[in-house]
Amino acid sequence: MRGTIHKKIVQAGMLALLGGGTVTAAHAQSQTLAQNLLTDPFVFTAGIFLVGTDVDANLNGQSGTNPAVNFDRTFGTASDKTRGRVEGLWRINPRHSLRAAYFNNDVTRSRVLDRDIQWGDNTFNAGANVQSTTKYSVYELAYDYTFMRTPTYEVAGSLGMHFTDLKLSLSGTGTATGGGSTVTGLISREGKIPAPLPVIGVRGGWAVAPSILLDGRLEFFKLSGGGYDGHWANAHVGATWMFSRHFGVGLGYDKFTTRLQLEKNDFNGQLKFGYSGLMAFVTGTF
Repeated sequence: MRGTIHKKIVQAGMLALLGGGTVTAAHAQSQTLAQNLLTDPFVFTAGIFLVGTDVDANLNGQSGTNPAVNFDRTFGTASDKTRGRVEGLWRINPRHSLRAAYFNNDVTRSRVLDRDIQWGDNTFNAGANVQSTTKYSVYELAYDYTFMRTPTYEVAGSLGMHFTDLKLSLSGTGTATGGGSTVTGLISREGKIPAPLPVIGVRGGWAVAPSILLDGRLEFFKLSGGGYDGHWANAHVGATWMFSRHFGVGLGYDKFTTRLQLEKNDFNGQLKFGYSGLMAFVTGTF
């Protein structure tokens, strides 16, 4: 009698497990392709970014504050440049996730100046062929906490670090002063701006159709201290079409702007810097 009861209990447990597995499988099958982007542990994006920049800066010299140089107006916008961008998200569980991104852009342009330009203790003369180089790399690592979630959308708050490594250099014929002497000829001067800035913001995703996900992100921060005084903002909107269980393609728009007053050894001056553009990308989710 006792053996019969034990056998029935074991059978009931097996049926419950099988039934639970069937429900889980049915739920996975009923989830749309777009909703997988909201639930899968790993989401990766790689794309080509059509970049437009806005660089306005002045590098102060020993004699005091110099006029600002608008690099795009003076040397050209290089708006035809395309660069790659990669992003990744690790969804640790439905509430907690880590997100990382990397973007790099190097632009070198040459122009004959129609006026003198002061850059630090150097003066580049009108009529000279001067080369401008703008190099910047952007790294971001953020922790996201999802405070709103349904099967078709999620909204999360972000906290982390955004690091911009920017280098601005001018080289050409001019006059360099410093150390009590003046040198005329071919000169070059670089300003380096490593800018580690905190990330605080909000992001969200919405499965508006079985294969379409809309997403957006907004980040902002103001910083004063450690030789930095200013603010920055970053915005993103995009749409992804999932054409299979694990892969999709999409189109997005990103805009980043920062205004800083810096008192650093490598850069003492003011900077208004930004980039924006469309990005065509592929997405993988697993």
